[in-house]
Amino acid sequence: MSRRNGRTERPQRAKPAHRDGPARRGTSFRCLGCGLDVPMWAPGTAHRNHCPTCLCSRHVDRSVPGDRAASCGGRMDPISISVRGAGEWSIVHRCGACGAMGVNRAAGDDNPLALVRIAVRPLSHLGSVR
Repeated sequence: MSRRNGRTERPQRAKPAHRDGPARRGTSFRCLGCGLDVPMWAPGTAHRNHCPTCLCSRHVDRSVPGDRAASCGGRMDPISISVRGAGEWSIVHRCGACGAMGVNRAAGDDNPLALVRIAVRPLSHLGSVR
């Protein structure tokens, strides 16, 4: 706090930039998978689009991240991991309502155990393939 003209002023907090229009003005969202209140800010990504705990998402984007053009709104469950050229992990989601699939960049605060469980899931089925 600073004093100016005999009054105590509180510092102004920076307001987050909202590129997604009025529908995304909140500072958090409720996860459809585990019920966690998830902050919109995430390290390593411009658009928080999944829960860092259970990795579930909501079907709101159609083709471009942040477009909010899908009307489905179903729960997107994590089904696989994809690794891009520079070692960047992405989570592959499938909508439980309409079956659409999407890929979201993993965020810096995602649960590492949940990510590894999804990544090794195909290996757990190798023993039953004989």
